[in-house]
Amino acid sequence: MARRFINQFTDNDNVNEVFRASNKMLRTNRNGDPYLQVNLTDKTGMLTARMWNANETIYGSFDNGDYVRVEGKTQIFQGAMQMIIRKIYRFPAADVNPDDFAAVSSIQIDKLVVKLTEKIRSIQNLALQALGECYLIDSDFMKAFTTLPAGVKLHHAYPGGLLEHVFSIMEIAERVGGYYEKLDTELLVFGAFLHDTGKTLELEGDSDFAYTDAGQLLGHMQLGISLLEQKIAEAEKLMGESFPLELALRLKHMILSHHGEYQFGSAKLPMTPEAMVLHCLDLLDSKLATFEQFIADDLNADSAWTTYHTNLERKLFKGLPKGKQGEAGK
Repeated sequence: MARRFINQFTDNDNVNEVFRASNKMLRTNRNGDPYLQVNLTDKTGMLTARMWNANETIYGSFDNGDYVRVEGKTQIFQGAMQMIIRKIYRFPAADVNPDDFAAVSSIQIDKLVVKLTEKIRSIQNLALQALGECYLIDSDFMKAFTTLPAGVKLHHAYPGGLLEHVFSIMEIAERVGGYYEKLDTELLVFGAFLHDTGKTLELEGDSDFAYTDAGQLLGHMQLGISLLEQKIAEAEKLMGESFPLELALRLKHMILSHHGEYQFGSAKLPMTPEAMVLHCLDLLDSKLATFEQFIADDLNADSAWTTYHTNLERKLFKGLPKGKQGEAGK
């Protein structure tokens, strides 16, 4: 029997499936009674689940990142789907199909890595080409870069999401650079590659992703600058000459300014055309991914609108149901 995924659940569904567990907590209700709260995930999304009358034994029976077999029932609470658990226990990883839990499959990741490598090695600027090679041959960096999410909660928040997000921006940057002749296309494309490389040091985990101490204290922009300085030193050895000073400054500035506004955590405002374009493309890709995820996860199946989303401060229009397509203007 084929498994059901989180995005297929409806209200009051009886569930008996395997999920990946994360962010488990043993909490107490208003009466002081303990209950278990845990996030359950598969390749289609995440579901918060609670088990009443839990105890330390149940809490300690599995770890974050484990696969767990869960029996329970779904319910809609405050506009969101959750699950009330009856039983939960660790499930053998050897008996799990990994593709059921990866939003980006290993095959997709392998293809993206090949495309990324080809794009970087096709750059004509010899300094950028050497710098890119220093990232590509760093196995620890590439492992993190190709397996981590772009974020823990918001856009591209799944294994492989960082690679998917970065490569999308590189692709768009190449097209934008080809349209606006005064842009340095290779600089823009390489800046797109670099902008989130600090997340390889900001985040950690194989399945239950969390912020590192350095990530909490410094953030991915500063970590990206430190990583870039290390790779520039390696590139200089590879080239046998100094890395161009202005090029290094422009790359650093693109990393520090890609969030665009101080209120959104940007260390600097964009001050070059390429930095400004990078910010716009990063915002476009992240916002579009967020919109698509909210619409896909929405529980208002019969409504043209999603529920209100606090992060976006709005509802999203999904489109009129088929039966109302001819009632425009009403």
